[in-house]
Amino acid sequence: MGYIVGTDEAGYAPNLGPLVISATVWSVPGEPREVDLYKLLRRAVVKTPPTKTPRKKTAGECPPRSSAPRRLVLADSKVVYRPPEGLGALELGVLAALALGGHRPASWREVWRVLDHHAAGELDRFPWHRDYDCALPVAADGEQLGLLAGQLIAEADKAGVRLLAVRSRAVFADHWNALTEEHNKSTALSLLTLELLSEVLAALPPAPVAVICDKHGGRNFYQPLLQRHVSHLVEVYGEGRNESIYRWGPDDCRTEVVFRVNAERYLPCAVASMTSKYLRELAMRPFNRYWAGHLPELRPTAGYPLDAGRFKADIAAMQAALGIDDRILWRNR
Repeated sequence: MGYIVGTDEAGYAPNLGPLVISATVWSVPGEPREVDLYKLLRRAVVKTPPTKTPRKKTAGECPPRSSAPRRLVLADSKVVYRPPEGLGALELGVLAALALGGHRPASWREVWRVLDHHAAGELDRFPWHRDYDCALPVAADGEQLGLLAGQLIAEADKAGVRLLAVRSRAVFADHWNALTEEHNKSTALSLLTLELLSEVLAALPPAPVAVICDKHGGRNFYQPLLQRHVSHLVEVYGEGRNESIYRWGPDDCRTEVVFRVNAERYLPCAVASMTSKYLRELAMRPFNRYWAGHLPELRPTAGYPLDAGRFKADIAAMQAALGIDDRILWRNR
């Protein structure tokens, strides 16, 4: 028995809204470096969304069967979340995963408390979050969620797999700006990710651990940053463009951390990617709602650079009238 940990982020590029980093922690049978969770959970999980092939219904034809997926899609958030199609598939995956971990948040504020208790305590610093709440799910079908979550729980139980934790760290504009004034963006992301990783590893009983992280920008060298959080000597087993590998600890509870390109192809990282994106999208809902309440003709934004500039110009006069400081609104890098 051992543990697999996957990390990933969402919102690294935008100027508006938080950066969110997440980690998922799994207990698995056997040597964790050799476990493929997609194989173990294959009856409940797929990594590719179903292809839609709409066709016209001919006269007298019976209505088509429901197109609801029979298995849960857990994959890179960029694959699962397709803005024209809405938040439903992403929300299904995240809330089903949380159910596997024993959590069934029923509201916006509750999911923040489950995933990031640090951020949950400071949400009301921002006028767009203040007094906001809504029921969950916001887009997914509740009946479908119950079915797919039930299948996932049953298959995980058969396979001897447990989701021990899903933890997130939301980084808002003022915190991010302070970090990136001191460090470059890649280093800031690494520091935040490794702080979160250190927290989840500290909570695990001794056993072998395999950690998979998506690479941070163009960074290839992580040993000095890892060593800040580890009492053992962090040993380097390879550092390059595609992956960087580090290990430490005694033979019977060895920890391996691998930073890989496209780490979202591994299920623990895919769930971390989806969780990060979901929490960021939940943060943007009240943000856009707040500004639309003051400027009804305002087009909403996802916060990414080109559109963020348009949005900021559109709200400039109202921002000044409301006395809202750029410090809490705008991410400089």
